Amino acid sequence: MRTVMITGGNSGLGYETARKIAKDKDYRVILACRNPEKANEAAEKIREETGNDNVVSMTVDTASLASVRKLAEDYENSGYGTIYALVLNAGINGMHTGMTQDGMEIVFETNHLGHFLMANLLMPYMDPDGKIFATSSDMHDSPMGKMVWEGTEALAHPSEEGKESRMRYSFSKLCNLYFVYELARRLKDSESGIRVNAFNPGMMQTNFAPVDKARAAMVKMTMPKRFGDLEKSSDAYAQLVVNDEFAVTSANYYDRSTTAVKSSELSYNEDNAKELWESSERLCGLS
Repeated sequence: MRTVMITGGNSGLGYETARKIAKDKDYRVILACRNPEKANEAAEKIREETGNDNVVSMTVDTASLASVRKLAEDYENSGYGTIYALVLNAGINGMHTGMTQDGMEIVFETNHLGHFLMANLLMPYMDPDGKIFATSSDMHDSPMGKMVWEGTEALAHPSEEGKESRMRYSFSKLCNLYFVYELARRLKDSESGIRVNAFNPGMMQTNFAPVDKARAAMVKMTMPKRFGDLEKSSDAYAQLVVNDEFAVTSANYYDRSTTAVKSSELSYNEDNAKELWESSERLCGLS
């Protein structure tokens, strides 16, 4: 039996992707979520619909490094064996502001750093031929203006002005790509068979970033290339996870489909990716 762990699997893209994967009873699906009550409800609903009794929940808050470490400990003691696919999907939108208990900007830690630590701590439990995905966004190439990488420190501990910046979400999604591309290089160097890729679901009407009908219509008209469909995106994501014909290589950026496309020019800067990786190790206390 293959095990798939999906963060943020109790609603939206994560839930729909988990539900579609669970239709194949050869898969154990773990919903790794911040709210255990909602996660349990979602797992029960998927079990009832699919008839797959191997849909379970675990608790993790990616805005807390201690919570991520507890998840890794819980997984070690779970007896679930290796992880075939790790889907790093949980996240928050740029409307959230504030600092975490770890003393870091909340969007940066939730969307990037918590998942960075999770992937590193769960790496020993990954299937040798497994898959890792990070849910990024086409917002990594912001329509609000040219993005300039000022270093990890500026994201983790921003200035007072930076704490309110509308670009925080875009930079967190850029971090997802830097993480994927740098991890892909490191896995290749170590001759690992694990594949790591990114997925863009597009802007959708979910509880992640609720969009009323009027705004949705405007976005479709003015920025049609940035709009996504929950049904189509979750179907593509599920196929990338379970279908052995897809995601056979690493360092790909899938755009609302099983077709890889180019991400932004900035996202391929290897120096930036290495700086983010090394700074993230330091912030997480990894050697």
